[in-house]
Amino acid sequence: MDVMPQQDPESGRPPEPSPQDPYVMPAEGATAVPPPPPTLRTTLRRAAFGAVAAGVLLAGALVAVEDGDGPKEPGPVERAEAATTAGSPASLSDLTALIGDRQKWVESHPEDAPSLATLGTAYVEWARRSADTAYYARAEETLKRSLEARAGERGNGEAWVGLAALANARHDFLAAKRWGETVKKQQPKAWSVYPVLIDAYTGLGDQKAATAATERFGELRKGVPALARTAELYRGQGWREDALATAREAADRATQPAEKAEALHRLGELAWERGEPEEAVAQFDAALRTDAGHHASLAARARALVALERTDEALAAYQSALEKLPRPEYALELGELYESLGLDGDARTQYTGLREMAAGAKRAGVDESLLLARFEADHGDPDEAVELLRGQWRKQHRSAAVADALGWALHRAGKSEEGLEYAEQAVGTGVRNASYAYHLGMIQRELEDYGPARRNLEQAVRTNPAFSPLAAPLARQALEALGEPPPGGPGDMQPPPPPPAPEPKPEPKPKPKLEAERETEREAERETKPEAPAAPSKSPAPAPAPSKEAAAGSAAPAEGGASKSP
Repeated sequence: MDVMPQQDPESGRPPEPSPQDPYVMPAEGATAVPPPPPTLRTTLRRAAFGAVAAGVLLAGALVAVEDGDGPKEPGPVERAEAATTAGSPASLSDLTALIGDRQKWVESHPEDAPSLATLGTAYVEWARRSADTAYYARAEETLKRSLEARAGERGNGEAWVGLAALANARHDFLAAKRWGETVKKQQPKAWSVYPVLIDAYTGLGDQKAATAATERFGELRKGVPALARTAELYRGQGWREDALATAREAADRATQPAEKAEALHRLGELAWERGEPEEAVAQFDAALRTDAGHHASLAARARALVALERTDEALAAYQSALEKLPRPEYALELGELYESLGLDGDARTQYTGLREMAAGAKRAGVDESLLLARFEADHGDPDEAVELLRGQWRKQHRSAAVADALGWALHRAGKSEEGLEYAEQAVGTGVRNASYAYHLGMIQRELEDYGPARRNLEQAVRTNPAFSPLAAPLARQALEALGEPPPGGPGDMQPPPPPPAPEPKPEPKPKPKLEAERETEREAERETKPEAPAAPSKSPAPAPAPSKEAAAGSAAPAEGGASKSP
């Protein structure tokens, strides 16, 4: 059987299309293709469903077996196909080979709808993994061509799943939900639609739907992909022990390098969020040893190195990550590290780069409003941040991340009372995020709600003492300013005790008859006996000395009175 040509796996990026490849087009956004009507009849007939799996079946890219030599080792295209068929990530080099292989195939088979769907979905994955947002426009055009060759209602659900993945990558979660739910309605047992639905529901803040989709995915697709999704679900709900146990199982069971690196990276993120930077660095190092192309682990490693005060290493790791994976969030983190070191000029350079990357992403149809709002709230115009985030809220993007950012932006814009509601909503999801607790605590402190403010600030520094090079010191300063809580706890924790009831007076005991008679006699005597003069006080005032005339008069008998006998 013929094997389609493969590209050199060492190539650093997918090949550019030939002049006959009309994939490049102006970015129109994920919603440029109108979603299909919700009431479509079930017509998908494939038993094996998946964006890349369909391309494998149609193209027949099988490993050739030579007589007497045994099976060959799978090449990069076969490895990429096997990974995506299983729902796992492929390495960047294998993904590059798959893209080159499909480009050559569709040049001579321009109406091959499944292969076009495979190629378009691979473009989405490449753009996401390499931060090369120009590939999103190419992916959109390729997926459109696939639907023109065969409509989704006629069995081309792979293209719809690709459009859902594209919408998620562009942060258009409502469009991703519509595409994904259309496929799920037609073929609920097609496992490949559930990962895009999980991402869409999570972006919209619909925890109930995300949980149901994760559970269904686990029923349909066992193994490492289901464990990875379940670990992320537990992480988002704050169930740390369950998330850690599930993530460890995924790492233990992973076999392919890209899949193993992703699992190790997840363990590093969990360690970082627990405030264990040494463990985090170890896991990120292991991920990079397993797959040197897992560039996200470079930036995550830099974040953990900052917490260990290995600043020079952290700066080098950030710079390497930005060179290989130029994501605007890494520029924000590096800029804040420079700012914490007093290197304001270097910080401004990173912030300028952030704006340029976000502008380029916008031209490719990617909505970076959340990241830009986080930047504006702390380093630019808080009012602009509020407007950006209100726009996200109107688009039903109501995840914990958006709620936290909106609450903080309102606080920074002088609207703390309004921001409190959103900050409480973010923390109320259960996610253990030190930044969320810090933001809520600072808002409560501004509103003079000191007890809850102290608790949330303590929660932030206890969860991860070095969660931010700028904010973590501010959290400790705020705690010191609040001081210790009053002894005995707040006075309003319990109602005051009721006043004691008056004790009843004892009834007088009846006196014996003889005693009663004696008491009667004593009463009679007191009534007949003349009153005695009042006794002098213990400390009488001295009487004044009498005059001579008074003394003489007192010696003579009173006028008209008898003389005193001796």
